Amino acid sequence: MKLFSQSPCRVDMAGGTLDIWPLYLYHQPAFTVNFAVSRYTSCLIETREDARIVLRSRDLGAEESFDSLDALLTARPKLSLHAWLLRFFRPSTGLVMETNSEAPAGAGISGSSSLMITAGAALNRLCGAGFSLEKLREVVQNIESQIIRVPTGSQDYYPAMYGGLSAMELSAAGVKRQALEVDLNDFNSRIVLAYTGIPRNSGINNWEVMKANINGEKKVQKNFDQIAAIATAMRSAVEKSDWAEAGRLLRAEWEHRRKNIPTISTELIDRMVSVTRRIGATGAKVCGAGGGGCVFFLVEPDAKSRVSAAIEKLGAVVLDVTVAPRGVKVQVTR
Repeated sequence: MKLFSQSPCRVDMAGGTLDIWPLYLYHQPAFTVNFAVSRYTSCLIETREDARIVLRSRDLGAEESFDSLDALLTARPKLSLHAWLLRFFRPSTGLVMETNSEAPAGAGISGSSSLMITAGAALNRLCGAGFSLEKLREVVQNIESQIIRVPTGSQDYYPAMYGGLSAMELSAAGVKRQALEVDLNDFNSRIVLAYTGIPRNSGINNWEVMKANINGEKKVQKNFDQIAAIATAMRSAVEKSDWAEAGRLLRAEWEHRRKNIPTISTELIDRMVSVTRRIGATGAKVCGAGGGGCVFFLVEPDAKSRVSAAIEKLGAVVLDVTVAPRGVKVQVTR
């Protein structure tokens, strides 16, 4: 049997970090707003007649193999994402599991969370686990936290699950996704995504901010109240396709995040935000936890090429992306 699965990465527009339990319970109402982006992760699983397990990552250029699943369970594999998923799903056959990610290293566009959905969906089908898509999100989110050893947020998985633009409502009842309907051609003409070339560690930044919030640091708590209010307003602005207001909110969100933790920005990021603001970018913010990775710019349609050229002149790389309209897909051949 051969299974091929694929899902998109994401760009977050507002409300990030609030999706980490239990932070959103302290800043109600809480939303995150994001969209799936046309950078994909993929997983190819091919069963074997013997018990051997072969793990391969094309983007990392790594491969390792084990005589059996039992041998993998007692080892310390380098490809931890593969290994932890296999430990959970416990396939009954040998297999080759090959993954790939189109997200640059440490980009902040949730390549790892997308890959967890991608590979988890393939193993869910292979092993007949029968998890619904929502339950699969809960499973792989928990596994990813086991891998990185810090809490993980929920928003990163939903673009991989469903595609499109989304608002996640975060409350005591859990997470509820709302699809945001916009003219994708128009929205695609307004987005620029740049990679700084500097990987970042989202777990560290998020964990520091989370600890500060829970430890009662009033400045951080107040900033998160503002971020929650901005995210609620962003959902409304996107629903109305009010891109001038969305740009203003993007700028406000970024300023509050910079107050929370100084390492969220870099000299290059600050320079890009400043320069592009003068030539047609209505708002900008780092993707994910910051400190490097990707920066998202909302621009006037007639300024897209001008903003892109200025970004590349400053030394970053503009990624050619559009909104990915669909989420994870699994194809099975026998």
